[in-house]
Amino acid sequence: MSTLVVYFSFDGNTRFIAETIAKTMNVDIIELKTSKQYPAEGFLKFFWGGKSVIFGEKPKLLNDPIDLNRYETILIGTPVWAGSYTPPVKSFISQYKLQRKRIALFASHAGGGAEKCFAKLKESLPGNEFLGEIAFVNPRKNPEDSSKKAASWASDILAF
Repeated sequence: MSTLVVYFSFDGNTRFIAETIAKTMNVDIIELKTSKQYPAEGFLKFFWGGKSVIFGEKPKLLNDPIDLNRYETILIGTPVWAGSYTPPVKSFISQYKLQRKRIALFASHAGGGAEKCFAKLKESLPGNEFLGEIAFVNPRKNPEDSSKKAASWASDILAF
């Protein structure tokens, strides 16, 4: 059995961490792509992101179907929106109904809400073993430290 890193990235921060983790672990990686486009700038960026979380949106995923039977361990990455995980990750969880997997969680944010986000993710993923979680504040603003932190965490997850 192998490991998969699956993530959604809005502005590149979560992608940066996901790619670092996947490279460190030498594992498969999939970025969730959706049909829904979110505003990328200003107030609307935060408004639409928060509204999408609050209303429980599950945008259609454009990715090819993922054979999760190939994976024992799945690392899930998300930005933190309104103290929760993003709608594309909600779509992934809803579509694939993960059970009896080893799960690790990572998130990027601009200053808070990661603990609440992780709690909500765990609640939405019953019947799985959780290996760990880690959050990054604006990781691309300090790429060297963030990369080292992500690689160290990924190495720890490998040891499980």
